Amino acid sequence: MKTLRILVSTVLALALSSLGTGLASAADGPRPGPGCASAPRATSTATATATAAPITVWLAGDSTMANPGGRCPVGWGSRFGALFDGEVTVRNQAVAGRSIQTWLYESNVSGTMGSDGECVLNSPSYSARWQGMLDATTGMKAGDYLFIQFGINDSSRTCPRHVGTARYQQLATMMARAALARGAHPVLLTPVAAITCSGGTATKNRGFVTETFAAGAATGAPVIDLQSLSVSLYNSLGFCPNNGDYGSGPVGAFFCDDHTHFETYGAQRVAGLVATDIRRQNLPLATHLK
Repeated sequence: MKTLRILVSTVLALALSSLGTGLASAADGPRPGPGCASAPRATSTATATATAAPITVWLAGDSTMANPGGRCPVGWGSRFGALFDGEVTVRNQAVAGRSIQTWLYESNVSGTMGSDGECVLNSPSYSARWQGMLDATTGMKAGDYLFIQFGINDSSRTCPRHVGTARYQQLATMMARAALARGAHPVLLTPVAAITCSGGTATKNRGFVTETFAAGAATGAPVIDLQSLSVSLYNSLGFCPNNGDYGSGPVGAFFCDDHTHFETYGAQRVAGLVATDIRRQNLPLATHLK
C-alpha cells in the first residue's frame, strides 16, 4: 500500500509540473488581438512599404528648357532626368519659341492684338500637349510634379507670342491650379537669364518675375528663382566682362553662338541649379535626387 501511495504522488507531481510549463509558455508568447492574427498584420505592413508609386515630373517651357534638336541649343530640361533615381521619370514637354499662351493654345493664338493689349484667341481649345497632361488616364496623377518656366518669348511686342503681365500671371496660376486639382505638385520658375554684362558683373535681364511669384503665392506653389540663380552662377564662373564673343572661351563652352541658349555643359549646370534649389527648399522630390 505504501508503494502505491508513492507511485500516485509521483504521477501527480509530474502532471502538475507539465501544466505549469504550458501556462508559462502561453503567458510569454504573443497575444494577438480579438479576431486578428499577428502574422497577417506583419505581411500587410510589409506590402504597404514595398509599394511606392512612381513619380512623373512634367516640364512645360520654352527652348531654354526643351530637348535639343541638334548640337545646340540644349535645354536644361533634357539634362534634368539624369539627376534623379529610378523612381522618377521626366516628361519634357517644353517647346522652342513658345510663350506661356502659345504653349497652351498653340495656333489658336492669332497674330492680332486686341483692344486690351493681348493677342486674340481664335479658339479657347488647348494644345494637344496640355490636353495630354490633363488627361485623367495618361496625364498628371497624384504625386507627380509640374515645372513651369516661361517669360522669355512672352516679352515680344507682337502677336502671337506677346503676353501681358496680368495675362501671364493668370495663365501661370491656372496651370498650377490644374496640377493641384489632380493631386500633382506645381513648381514655378522665373525665366533663366541670358548673359549680359555691366562691366565685370552679369546682370538680370528677364521679366515676369513678380508675376511668377504672385502665381506661386496664389496657389501655394514653390517658386524657384532661376533668373537670380543663373546670374549668380554666371558671376561665379567669371563670364563678365565679355566682348560679345559667345563662340569661344568659357562663355562659348556654356552658351551657343548667342547669349541665350545653352551648350550641353550649360544645360547641365542650369539643371543642377534647379536640383540644388529643390534641396534647399526641402521639397519632397528632393528625396529622389542622386
